[in-house]
Amino acid sequence: MRRTLVLVSLAVTSMVALAFLIPLGLTVREIARDRALTTAERQASALGPVLVVTQDPAALERAVASTQAGAAQRMRVHLPDGQIIPRADSDTGRRAKPAQLAEAGRRGRSYTAGVDGGHALLQPVSLDGGRAAVVEVYVPDGDLSQGVWKAWVVMTLVAGALVAGSVAVADRLGARVIRSTRRLAEAAGSFGDGDLSVRIDPDGPPELVEAGVAFNAMADHVVQLLAAEREMAADLSHRLRTPLAALRLNAEALGDGPVPDQTREAVDRLEREVDLIIRTVRRPTGRGSCDASKVLAERVAFWSVLAEDEGRSCELIGANRPAELPLPASELAAAVDALLGNVFRHTAEGTAFAVTLHVGQGVTGILVADAGPGIADPDAALQRGRSTGGSTGLGLDIARRAAEATGGYVRIHRSVLGGAQVQMWFRTRWLPPQRRSRRLVRRRHSRT
Repeated sequence: MRRTLVLVSLAVTSMVALAFLIPLGLTVREIARDRALTTAERQASALGPVLVVTQDPAALERAVASTQAGAAQRMRVHLPDGQIIPRADSDTGRRAKPAQLAEAGRRGRSYTAGVDGGHALLQPVSLDGGRAAVVEVYVPDGDLSQGVWKAWVVMTLVAGALVAGSVAVADRLGARVIRSTRRLAEAAGSFGDGDLSVRIDPDGPPELVEAGVAFNAMADHVVQLLAAEREMAADLSHRLRTPLAALRLNAEALGDGPVPDQTREAVDRLEREVDLIIRTVRRPTGRGSCDASKVLAERVAFWSVLAEDEGRSCELIGANRPAELPLPASELAAAVDALLGNVFRHTAEGTAFAVTLHVGQGVTGILVADAGPGIADPDAALQRGRSTGGSTGLGLDIARRAAEATGGYVRIHRSVLGGAQVQMWFRTRWLPPQRRSRRLVRRRHSRT
């Protein structure tokens, strides 16, 4: 934008400068020409009274020498008898031709004729007896353009200074607009990246000031809505404590044995999850990191107990070395639990599944594959709230949001086990919001 403003200012100011400079330059040249010819005509007219009084060659030579043009040997007098005063045979190239002298006498007024190296001003003077003498003043081309080049240079410098000044002003105005726009864009990017406390001090043009005020109002409103949503989620989660207490009492009354122990362990786990939800929604966690291999080992170990009860074979592959992810452990665990929960919910008992951790350069992938029937419409399955299996349709969306939070994505393919394979790909470095949004836009276009 700043470059565009500078180019527009340069183009407009240059056209305006040229519109004035060209006619003004031509006018200056015409003024210099008229000045030189007027001076020559005035000096030629000064010899008119002398020619009326006398045609004596000596007197005429003294009269010619007394003028500025005569002293510079640029003036001659052509008498009716053909004499030329003063006589100078060395510069015949500068002398007016007889036809030009005759034309001046016929016109009866001053006449400018072109000669070698300049122009000759021919001034006829009427004498007695119907005779006429012609005073010739030679005006070289240098006198016709005297001061023109200097004036042109000065006007060009002034025009250049005006153009440079307008470009500098446009650049400063553009820089002010760009600074305000960048601050607004950076604030919007930080806000979208999770920093809900960011606000801006509106400045710049009135339109950007209004946009900044609107951004601050929008941010305050979003924070209020999120706070209300967190409180509602905490209240709803807190309501689960009553049925959890009854469930715990029933589990304690089951007695001893493997199944009652597993039931009590599941109740404890559910209670811990509810407590975690309450703490999380009341005090949102910021950006964090975790070791994907540890999280996967913990979650697979948790689900392996249920898998053993249902006769499922489960396998964890590639989790034998650290794999840092720019994502809180709770969010990654929620995404993995959502995918593994889908395996248990949408496949028959005895269906095998495998979890693979793939660590690449700048990217880490978690692949959950099963030997079930697969997913008939992967694009529809990734849409929030849509499910063909009777569930809430939020499991895959949880995984997708966790992956996209790092600039990654989720894909659904056919697994080597014969069923579905859900791939979560995470980037190991946080991307700036601008680059992340462009990447998501390109990904959405590639899907369509």
